[in-house]
Amino acid sequence: MKLLENKTTLVTGATRGIGRGIALEFAKQGSNVAFTYSSSVEAANSLEKELESFGIKAKGYQSNAANYEAAQQLANDVLKEFGTIDVLINNAGITKDNLLMRISEEDFDTVIEVNLKSVFNLTKAVIRPMMKQRAGSIINMSSVVGIKGNAGQANYAASKAGILGFTKSVALELGSRNIRCNTIAPGFIETEMTGKLNEDVVQGWRDAIPLKRGGTPEDVANACVFLASDMSSYITGQTLSVDGGMLT
Repeated sequence: MKLLENKTTLVTGATRGIGRGIALEFAKQGSNVAFTYSSSVEAANSLEKELESFGIKAKGYQSNAANYEAAQQLANDVLKEFGTIDVLINNAGITKDNLLMRISEEDFDTVIEVNLKSVFNLTKAVIRPMMKQRAGSIINMSSVVGIKGNAGQANYAASKAGILGFTKSVALELGSRNIRCNTIAPGFIETEMTGKLNEDVVQGWRDAIPLKRGGTPEDVANACVFLASDMSSYITGQTLSVDGGMLT
């Protein structure tokens, strides 16, 4: 028996990196997958086909999670197509790094909107159907930066720290309806984005991590599978750091 058989999962920002890894692992575990993407139709079509190869139903939606109305429409469309939303993974996120002295108001607002307000938008959109079915798992993607901060990332750290407080509040509000809400805080995860960095810099980061390696999207996806499945049915309001011991 696969861990997520007969469930439907909605993942935001799934055409690359961590989001893509999550979508693939969930499909392997038997979950139907609805996912969002911002611009690359080609990447979305390719992911759809790859997910369907695991024998599940998959569909990509071009949608902006930072837009409240678009998020409500997305949830309605997914419910119409799949009949249920059992798991929501708020993964969409961006960075616009700079020292606080140099961050523009626009760059601060944009990062908060995409990283934090999108979590509010989508969570708000799925809680009514989850309450009706008296079951659901909401997983929000934060970051170790949201826990410890990072110079040059005040906007990103604020958005990711905000997710921690939001998650705990949702867990307290919806626990009586059997809806769980948890956070994943990834550390240094090696994706196509980090592949563009200087190898010496990347190796320096690896050396500073107790497990002596960067994480993979699969490492994060496996933690998500646990929090989405019935194996974690008594866990809510928690933050799980997937960081190789970075914050230890």
